[in-house]
Amino acid sequence: MTKSPLKKGYTTGVHASFAFKSAWSIFLATQKKSISITNKMDNDDLDVTKGCEIVVTITQNLEELELNPIEHKPYILGNLRVYAGVGVGVVTKDGLKPPKGYPAINPTPLSSIGAIVGNFYFEKIVYASISVTNGEEIAKQTANSKVGVLGGISILGTTGWVKPISAEAYLDSIKTEIGFIKANRYAKVVFTLGSSSLAYAKRLYNKESIVEIGNFVYDSFDIADRLEIKEVVFVCGIGKAVKVAQGHKNTHNRFGSIDFKELKETIKEELKENIDIESTKTVKGIVSQLKDRDGFYNLIEQKAQRELKKWFKNIDIKVRIVR
Repeated sequence: MTKSPLKKGYTTGVHASFAFKSAWSIFLATQKKSISITNKMDNDDLDVTKGCEIVVTITQNLEELELNPIEHKPYILGNLRVYAGVGVGVVTKDGLKPPKGYPAINPTPLSSIGAIVGNFYFEKIVYASISVTNGEEIAKQTANSKVGVLGGISILGTTGWVKPISAEAYLDSIKTEIGFIKANRYAKVVFTLGSSSLAYAKRLYNKESIVEIGNFVYDSFDIADRLEIKEVVFVCGIGKAVKVAQGHKNTHNRFGSIDFKELKETIKEELKENIDIESTKTVKGIVSQLKDRDGFYNLIEQKAQRELKKWFKNIDIKVRIVR
């Protein structure tokens, strides 16, 4: 049976532009407060904003707008002033595309809104807000608060499309977080894989310097390298560390499994211990057979660190395995 193609979707920025164009047209026709609502269309991506309600309000009276309570400046597009409504975040730290002190609206959707205003000139000052219903709750499922976007979600978009089940959105998020860390001059970036490594890292490092990278090991280091990050601490569990030590660039199972025969030979050669790989197919099972467990963890840390350094010679890399 032929599989149906995965469904694309539009970004929040495109939907906000749709809603703005509708509200702007109504406002020009009536000269009164206008409101337009659009729901973000469904798609096959892992997207927490799917189905969210985006509301654009346009008025000549600023007091008629319901705004994010965090004080912020509006974007000025000719005679239009664009504010963050309830459920749309305000940027409170440096390092993001939207500047500090402004609504968390990316340049591309702002440019689209500016083009709409340019096509329908209005001579007086006009105020607009972009809001997202329950946006503050939705934002709790994102990294917004960590990078200083408070009170709601971001209105994002570059190409206008959300690509289904692709790595692009995840890697864009990683790039944003690393850029934020660099802009705020944290001493190092801390990469974590999985909930245990995240909890471990939070006990040792500033939470704002931590980036959850999923299984995207090589891709994340590549982004850090291109952004000229000089120091990265890589925190993970023993199983993922073995994969990296064996040269895996992505630690998801579909990109390859651990070579247990190679691991057995490594342990025999380096630690002088014999293990039974037939009785277990997990690294934790192997650890339970070892006398020198600390030696094994140290060995894998060193091997994973050397492997990463082969790929990224300009970064000072330290590997830390959760024990």
